[in-house]
Amino acid sequence: MNKNAIDNIIALSSELRWKIGDDFHDGLAEGIYADASEIANASISTDNEKKRFRLDSKIDKIVTSKTWGFPIMFLILGMILWLTILGANYPSSMLASLLLDNIHPALKSFATTIGAPWWLDGFLIDGVYLAVAWVIAVMLPPMAIFFPMFTLLEDFGYLPRVAFNLDYMFKKSGAHGKQALTMSMGFGCNAAGVVATRIIDSPRERLIAIITNNFSLCNGRWPTQILIATIFIGAVVPASFSAFASLFAVIGIAVLGIFFMFFTSWALTKTVLKGEVSTFNLELPPYRPPRFWKTIYTSIIDRTLIVLWRAILFAAPAGAVIWLISNIYIGNESVATWTINSLDGFGFLLGMNGVILLAYIVAIPANEIVIPTILMLTVMATGIVGGVGTGVMFELDSVNATGDILRAGGWTLLTAVNLMLFSLLHNPCSTTIYTIYKETKSAKWTTVASVLPLIMGFVITFLVAQIWRLVF
Repeated sequence: MNKNAIDNIIALSSELRWKIGDDFHDGLAEGIYADASEIANASISTDNEKKRFRLDSKIDKIVTSKTWGFPIMFLILGMILWLTILGANYPSSMLASLLLDNIHPALKSFATTIGAPWWLDGFLIDGVYLAVAWVIAVMLPPMAIFFPMFTLLEDFGYLPRVAFNLDYMFKKSGAHGKQALTMSMGFGCNAAGVVATRIIDSPRERLIAIITNNFSLCNGRWPTQILIATIFIGAVVPASFSAFASLFAVIGIAVLGIFFMFFTSWALTKTVLKGEVSTFNLELPPYRPPRFWKTIYTSIIDRTLIVLWRAILFAAPAGAVIWLISNIYIGNESVATWTINSLDGFGFLLGMNGVILLAYIVAIPANEIVIPTILMLTVMATGIVGGVGTGVMFELDSVNATGDILRAGGWTLLTAVNLMLFSLLHNPCSTTIYTIYKETKSAKWTTVASVLPLIMGFVITFLVAQIWRLVF
């Protein structure tokens, strides 16, 4: 349609509006006039818009191509994760120094000054406060980095291209192509990934996305993967290749999680969530400069702080439980020691031990406290380090010192490998479980989403342990 024809439509609609009269301005004539204006605005393009369209098309030929689409996608997401992990180290260390090295001793000193009973001091400061401090120190910096970068990609217009690239694979597994976006969000926080499933219109496919989002490694599990890979995986190769071996091991776990997401989606589609894959028109918006400061503000307020607050609410009682089970005794043994001894047999079948299983039980509220809890329980069970109060979570500055404690606790390469697998395949944290219930309004599907990955974790680690022992 040329510009003269469009001008004629607008003129005709204006004349019609004049002839009909003012009484019908809010009726048919007004609608015709509005439609004509909309057609005109949509049909007329300036030279700049034409140039931008051609540039967008050229970029799309690269980022959505069968040859380059996936490598570019993994490169961009990998860079975001790398920047998140690397960039979070410094603020995390600063927060840990402030909250754990400065404020914690100050609180202990204050409690001593006012004569607080030892049990109240330990329960509130060594239990509740330390758990909350760990969650803030470990969880806040990665989220404050990941969510803004993810939102900037969304504003720029790249994320719909990710959905376009992965649409075929999700469709083959019976899921929705938009699940690619919720999966990516899950790498920052599974609770945020669950909330992001609102973009999926089909209830069946949205439920699949919710149930399988836990297979995306959230920021609370990345530190565990990196630390264990550095200590144990990096040790089996020459020192010059240890960093690469550790990196590939962690990336391998993340990719394995994506595989389990596809497999579980397919299995659910063939069983309890049968149905046809819905089609959708994926509109690729034009690339545009992100609104930087607005994006930063929105992502921090609407995503980071809300998710962090939920994590704190659940971490506080977890810290209380950790302190209580370490300081309440049954006979000559604490509840923690008794539980560790009871779980050791089952842990051995899974290639792990009772300390790891107990740590994951008490750390359900927040994955961020798994490693400090493991170290605390290992020290308590073996008595290999002095000077640390019973039930007090801690972390060592040196990776080698951490490795020494874990090896003294009986850890082997099999223990490390299966811990990495179990970190991927276990129940969601309580923040995510609560979010799942809020989104589904169903206790049934919340239970399925919580128990299914845990069962898969038991099965996979059991099989790996048995095969490992047969081969080695």
